[in-house]
Amino acid sequence: MRCVMEGRDSVVVLPTGGGKSLCFQAPAVLLEGVAIVVSPLISLMKDQVEALTACGVPAACLNSSLPAEERRLGARRVREGGLKFLYAAPERLVVDGFIDFLRLPRVSFLAVDETHCVSHWK
Repeated sequence: MRCVMEGRDSVVVLPTGGGKSLCFQAPAVLLEGVAIVVSPLISLMKDQVEALTACGVPAACLNSSLPAEERRLGARRVREGGLKFLYAAPERLVVDGFIDFLRLPRVSFLAVDETHCVSHWK
């Protein structure tokens, strides 16, 4: 958490249930802007977003399982500064315009979650 708060890169290796997500979630709540979390697991994204929003933390995800209208709403919330977390699938990073889209809001940091599940990085 200290590394994130200080803007330093870090790698966190912990067993399942060891609190890896908390290492970036707690700092993101305190930092200004939106944290971009890249995760290859749609079900994990959904669970994380539900848990964060249940605690009153504005979060959304962008992935292929969402209807177009829901993706547009999430994108609008990012542009308007209404999110603390945006979870995105790795393939979203190579979609035309996505990197430019991330230049619009203030991004606090980028976290890559569950990297062992990513079979191919471009």
